Amino acid sequence: MRVLLARHGETPWNAEGRYQGQRDIALSPIGEAQALALGRRLDGLEIARAVASPLARARRTAELALGEARRDLLRLDQDLAEINHGQWEGLLASEIRQRDPERLRQWRERPDAVQMPGGESLPQVAERAWAAFARACQGLGEHDVLLAVAHDAVNRVILCRVLGLPMSRLWSFRQAPTTLNLLEGPAVDTLEVVRLNDCQHHTPLFGEAVHRAL
Repeated sequence: MRVLLARHGETPWNAEGRYQGQRDIALSPIGEAQALALGRRLDGLEIARAVASPLARARRTAELALGEARRDLLRLDQDLAEINHGQWEGLLASEIRQRDPERLRQWRERPDAVQMPGGESLPQVAERAWAAFARACQGLGEHDVLLAVAHDAVNRVILCRVLGLPMSRLWSFRQAPTTLNLLEGPAVDTLEVVRLNDCQHHTPLFGEAVHRAL
């Protein structure tokens, strides 16, 4: 099977460095353009199945990437929703640094050990996200392609599992807006990473395509 694991496009809150979590924030005009660029890159590719987080930024990215002709393929799975940041949601990173500095420090240094205030931990996200990912992959044939569109933390915990990395290494790679990660293998538990954080459809080599939250 071949899995294209993508992240949603940019939102206004991404650009501001504001923690979104499960707040349903729409794509910005830049995010829409990124999703359209992803769609152009995937144009003509035969996609057998598509799944996305139901949050508007991921759902809309998937719709634009698929295009009108393939939009009916899309299914939504709540378990692919972004980590629930609890009381951090809606705050700028600078505001969290003032209000909850110790937890923020731990989030940067040992993200796997942090319970979001009123929200989730990464192990909780990993449990539900991997289950959703495995459901989406179930029954795919050798050459079937799955498009999965989710979120930064969700993609990272899935990729950590595929790569055999502990979640403490969550920050050792990036997930840019509408980035593509290509995974291939005969089964979900034996996938290999072929491409990681590939966003050449909108950002040149050595370009900057990051956001300031997470």
